[in-house]
Amino acid sequence: MAAKLLLPLMGGTPAVWNTSMAFFQTALLLGYAYAHLLQKVASVRRQVLIHGGALLLAALVLPLRVHEVLGPPTSDHPALWLLGALALMVGAPFAVLSATAPLAQAWHARIYREGEGRGPYVLYAASNLGSLIALLAYPIAVEPALAVQAQTFIWSLGYGGFAVLMACLGLMVARMPSQSAPASAGLVEGLATAADPIWRTRLIWIGLAAIPSSLMLGVTTHITTDVASAPFIWVVPLALYLLTFVIAFQDRPLISRDVALVVHAAALAACAVVLPFHTTNLVLLLAIHLAAFFFTALVCHQALVARRPPPARLTEFYLCLSIGGVLGGAFNAFLAPVIFTNVWEYPLVLALGVLARPWEMATDKPWRWGLFAIAVVAVIVAPVLAGLYAGSESVVRILLGVVVVAAFLIRRSMVLFLAVIVMLLICAQMVGDRVDVRQQWRSFFGVARQSVMPVEALGGEVRMLAHGTTLHGAQATSPEHRCRPIVYYAPETPIGQVFAARRAEKASLNIGAVGLGTGTVAAYVRAEDRMTFFEIDPMMVAIATDPAYFSYTTDCAKGPIDYVIGDARLTLQDQPEGRFDLLLLDAFSSDAVPAHLLTVEAVRMYLARLKPDGVLIMHLSNRNLDLISPAMAVVEAAGGVGLLQRHAPAYGSPPLWESAEDVVIVARSEDALAPYENDVRWDPIDPTLAAPWTDAYTNLPGAVYARMKEIWAWLP
Repeated sequence: MAAKLLLPLMGGTPAVWNTSMAFFQTALLLGYAYAHLLQKVASVRRQVLIHGGALLLAALVLPLRVHEVLGPPTSDHPALWLLGALALMVGAPFAVLSATAPLAQAWHARIYREGEGRGPYVLYAASNLGSLIALLAYPIAVEPALAVQAQTFIWSLGYGGFAVLMACLGLMVARMPSQSAPASAGLVEGLATAADPIWRTRLIWIGLAAIPSSLMLGVTTHITTDVASAPFIWVVPLALYLLTFVIAFQDRPLISRDVALVVHAAALAACAVVLPFHTTNLVLLLAIHLAAFFFTALVCHQALVARRPPPARLTEFYLCLSIGGVLGGAFNAFLAPVIFTNVWEYPLVLALGVLARPWEMATDKPWRWGLFAIAVVAVIVAPVLAGLYAGSESVVRILLGVVVVAAFLIRRSMVLFLAVIVMLLICAQMVGDRVDVRQQWRSFFGVARQSVMPVEALGGEVRMLAHGTTLHGAQATSPEHRCRPIVYYAPETPIGQVFAARRAEKASLNIGAVGLGTGTVAAYVRAEDRMTFFEIDPMMVAIATDPAYFSYTTDCAKGPIDYVIGDARLTLQDQPEGRFDLLLLDAFSSDAVPAHLLTVEAVRMYLARLKPDGVLIMHLSNRNLDLISPAMAVVEAAGGVGLLQRHAPAYGSPPLWESAEDVVIVARSEDALAPYENDVRWDPIDPTLAAPWTDAYTNLPGAVYARMKEIWAWLP
């Protein structure tokens, strides 16, 4: 719900998700610290009064809304703005609500002796099960059914009911006889004895909590950057993360620790070997990555539960658990993007997860050393073969398979297993998919790579820019084709057709483009024209304007090119009405959809920035969602008129010469679209296929299902 409120202001990038997760983990830490300090108050009745007061104070920010104190977000420090906005909007209610689990368990420990009943820790499994149900219910049931204003109102009512329920529970506990919990001399399973430093125990708790927290964000970023940015994939790792808590804290775990250790070894070895391969089957890749994450997190959390203290130190245990979660999340959200140019934090923490396995040396068996030696030889030979012989892929993969089997068989020796996993990660990276990446950058908004590919029809080498899993433009290096727009912007594509038609109609054009990429459309700019790019990521401007990488904006454009940094929803709002002859909205070719750019409110604003005869081009190509149906409904609801073209490349066209794309063109009146209505390539829009999206309502599950129906016609 907080993300929904922020959607009109922030784009949908993995970094936004990671920063938000880091914020909520920090708020969770504050809640757990508050619950721990509250136990210093001897009287439960006083605890109830204090907690009731905290709930009332936090309610002052309700209903949830984005406060205007911070002003609009900035592209210079987007993470800081997002943290501030979340703190003002939901920080207090979330922190005080997050104290519920440790507080309820501490009250449970006050009225039941240790060993009576099922113990307080099982309540933590129930707490995380509730979180899991809510997490899955929101995108599936709540978001498609209720506008965000209704969601915040109902949630505020629920918050009030919850406050009353907690007060009643606290007063009931206060009336019951308190059982004194025995002092803790050590931890379960004898981890700590009277002679052991207590800080060693706390550090182990923190470390075992930090690894899954970091890994959750790492696997999310890796999948959305290098595998697929399909909708809801961001939710899956968080759901699996919560599920590991549910299983680990059960009295009788659904997955035993022995089973988890075996599957963890197999999944981790498989993940290490497929990590750099991006052309493998998508479903298989997702299954392997998510399995490795799930079982690594489960092994860590089961090790954590095995070291839980008696109830007398329960809140301290949860405080350390939360500190670990904050450290793991902060590392991924704030430190890794600064120190790494790629998502290296993911394999790093995968390897660190091995440390959660039992510390049995188990190196006394000679056959384990023999397997270790075979693995060492294989990881040395594989990259040598891959570098020397172009046709050695099959042999290399067999060698990698040998290392995977060796790693699994020596899994009981933590040291040897860790060494083989590290070698496998390095070796697989050296022999992975052979993409000729020349340069790589990373910013808050993602990872960009500049690679090259030879295309004979384009005169030789072609430079390509990929942002995550999506191609964001390409440019030929030969003088003959260097300024020819290619891929999505070729003259044969709908975008190229509209640019050609507008150039033929008017001697000079004022052009706006949301989304820069390589700046390919700048090649259409004549000396009499003027173009303004609206780009959220300053890094993309630096790449597109450096002739060492791409030169559309510097060498091919004949007229002036301007750049406006910031989210287009905000920066376009500042533009004068009636300014543009042509406005290109090209923020939907990536699978991470900034849905706030495709709402009725947004399109109404775009149309207001057009001249009376101006045209809006909406590039809606997407692998995972049907964006066309809601877009057509949005056009009508915003008061516009539109046409649709689904373009397919000509048979036999060379690679990168042109590409398939789905485009809707929109204008304020039918007269502005008259030049295209007699063109058989353009069809009338049908606004009845989906409900229009608004700032208060979007239906991503419906868009996913509609795309699935296009693939599998048998679906109802």
